[in-house]
This record gives sequence, C-alpha cells and structure tokens, in this order.
Amino acid sequence: MYAVVSAVLVFLIAAIVVGREARRLDAVAPRAVYEIEQALSFVSDALPEITQARLTPDELAELLRLHLVWLHERGLQPDRVIDRKQDIEQPVVVTDDALIAFLLGAAETAGVQLLDDVDIVNVVDAHLAYFDAIGAVGPTADEV
Repeated sequence: MYAVVSAVLVFLIAAIVVGREARRLDAVAPRAVYEIEQALSFVSDALPEITQARLTPDELAELLRLHLVWLHERGLQPDRVIDRKQDIEQPVVVTDDALIAFLLGAAETAGVQLLDDVDIVNVVDAHLAYFDAIGAVGPTADEV
C-alpha cells in the first residue's frame, strides 16, 4: 500500500516539475548561437566563386561585422539575451535594400574594396542563410 502511494506521489511531483519547466522554456526565446569563425566559413563557402576571388577573408569578416552592427542598431541583436522572455511588441522588418545600401556606404568608410556591388548582395544572401541555418531568423513578412 505504501509503495503504491509513494509511486503515485513521486509521479505527481515529477509531472508538476516537468510541466512547470516546459511552460517556462516555452516563454524563453530560443538560443541561436552566432560564432564568427563558423559564420565566416559558412558565408565564404556559400559565396559564388567570382565573389570569393574579389574579397579577402579580412574584407569578408569586416562586412559580416558591419552587418551585425546594422542589426544591433535596429534592436535585432540585444546585449542580454540569456533566458530572456520573448517580448517583441512590434515586428521589425529587415529589407535587403536598406541593408545593402548601408553596407555599401559602410564598406567604403571601412576601406573595403568592392569591385562590383553584386558582391555585397552575395555576402548578404549568404549571411542571411547562415542566420537561417542557426535558427536566428523569424518568419518572412508579407509583402506590403
């Protein structure tokens, strides 16, 4: 008799704890870990050969850094995200045109030599593919 009551009590306690933790984890933003070396490798491999030939690894790293700066300025790369509740009140829409325009100007200021503007487009596409691969991209917005 005591064994049955003990087993039921243990099961109830376990069910309550597991349910509470599942609810807590559901409210927390998923962890997408951005690793610069992994991002550089991923983006470099995803670039067309012509873009790979025109950009040095240092220039590519600078373009990725500038992209991260741009995201941070728009609140898409917050400082403290560990166990942060999902609190996005208004969706933030990232357009390729705004990002590419920013990177073209910032690359010139940073001294990155671009022989063709299409290289920026290729870098942005590959970098966004990396974000998608690590789970850091939200849903696509409807066209307005």
